[in-house]
Amino acid sequence: MKQIYLHGLGQNPGSWSKVIEQLETVEHSMCPDLSELVQGQDTTYQNLYAAFSAMCDEIEEDICLCGLSLGGVLALNYAIEHPEKIKGLVLIATQYKMPKKLLRVQNAIFRFMPKSKFQQTGVGKSDFLKLCNTMMELDFSDSIYNISCPTLVIYGEKDHANKNASIELANMLIDAELQVFNGAGHEINIAAPDKLEETLRVFFGRVYLAS
Repeated sequence: MKQIYLHGLGQNPGSWSKVIEQLETVEHSMCPDLSELVQGQDTTYQNLYAAFSAMCDEIEEDICLCGLSLGGVLALNYAIEHPEKIKGLVLIATQYKMPKKLLRVQNAIFRFMPKSKFQQTGVGKSDFLKLCNTMMELDFSDSIYNISCPTLVIYGEKDHANKNASIELANMLIDAELQVFNGAGHEINIAAPDKLEETLRVFFGRVYLAS
């Protein structure tokens, strides 16, 4: 079973390195660079999802998806469209319906940030803003029920922007467990890799037993 880890916007594959290494499943894991998936194309959510979906379609074995923030949205989207292929799903700080007001405020802040701040993400400032703008209308409310695989929903205690969405998502999913990481913020894979590794180890064990 292939485990695919998806980083958030502003992160890169290295954001998952410590978790994957501690899980000792490197040979069964993938952590794509999301910026590279849309290289040479317009950096829109639609193009990013199409490239990610095509990558997953080429994998012949069953898949477990684990995504944070933007990565969680991609994972949720793919699990809805391909429920038969996804055997386990981990959604960290994930919105199922984009909070438009929050995104507009976030984008206004991004516009005043210097371009140098975006260099480490692998996405230029204009592409960063374009990606955020093209996510504005995403709403998976009516299709979440397509997902029947075991799902783990996680949010950080201090991640107030994603708390309510995480709780609602866990309640809407058929087979979901909700976990709150006390003292953690948004980037749990970076701030609490040890606890996240322990949590994922237990969850993946459950998924493997069920498959």
